Amino acid sequence: MGYRPGGPRLSRDPPDRDQGNDGVIRWGLSATILAPAEEILRFAAYHIDAGAHRLYIFLDDANPQAYAALKAHPKVRVTTCDAAWWAKRGGRPAKHQVRQSVNATHAYNRKAEVDWLIHMDADEFLVSDTPVDAILDDLPAEVRTARTRPIEALAGDGTVFKGFIPNTPARDDIVQALYPVYGAYLKGGFLSHVAGKLFVRTGMEDISIRIHNAFQGEAMNPGQVELPRIDLAHMHARSWPDWIASYRYRLRQGSYRAELAPARARETGGRTLHELFRGIEAEAGETGLRAFYDEVCADTPQLRDRLSHRGLLRQVVLDLDAKRARHFPAATA
Repeated sequence: MGYRPGGPRLSRDPPDRDQGNDGVIRWGLSATILAPAEEILRFAAYHIDAGAHRLYIFLDDANPQAYAALKAHPKVRVTTCDAAWWAKRGGRPAKHQVRQSVNATHAYNRKAEVDWLIHMDADEFLVSDTPVDAILDDLPAEVRTARTRPIEALAGDGTVFKGFIPNTPARDDIVQALYPVYGAYLKGGFLSHVAGKLFVRTGMEDISIRIHNAFQGEAMNPGQVELPRIDLAHMHARSWPDWIASYRYRLRQGSYRAELAPARARETGGRTLHELFRGIEAEAGETGLRAFYDEVCADTPQLRDRLSHRGLLRQVVLDLDAKRARHFPAATA
């Protein structure tokens, strides 16, 4: 499960046990998070349990409970992104996407403690049958970036997901069959991104991290491959109350914001999610939004059947509460 004998070591630093130069692949993640303490601790505990060697957690606002619990764990490096933090970086960016990128790039450029680093959000969870480190260890030395694609949760207990549909000529027809009313407006049948997230091999020069990509100078995602054995389980719409509570923020500056592109070309009837939701609200208000949610997100027998028929039904047990209790037992709820 380590580097192949004689294989290249890409890090600039001398051999170091924390970095994994002892022949064992180590991976880690960075995340900039604004969420309740329990949600943060579940996210951290899950990935520690999954084998992450280091978690670089940036708290977008002060969260004393989460900070104390994370600070006490040997695998976590936690930072509160306060005024002093941003003053050293030229001021606090207004957009949270930019703050995420700044922090992810900072995590990448610090002294390497891992061989691979991935930027993630707190509602995303890496899922694989094979340990992540073993999958990364199988990659050839020339691979510099490796992409994991999302699966998106249906509402409910967080165990049922819709699978990723590759971007083939058949994808639009599959999505339309799954979601007869609103499928034309959904990229890959997902409310959120289909891009997934990117593992980046550490030790490269001139790297900057974005939400879904990485740049080495002007080159995007150098030496990229797909990681079909790792899914990114995305808990984008856990329940109707959860979704509608996040809806305004997402519409204004999140994953439904106006500047994002439509799923289909405009000349073939494409509309952005922002335009779609504005239109639904204008015509039917929250009742219309609920009808959209029920077709696209609700865990119904009918949708399960349609997904299963196309090999797109995924069932995953994340077991977040048990893992939180295992890794952060002293943190009070």
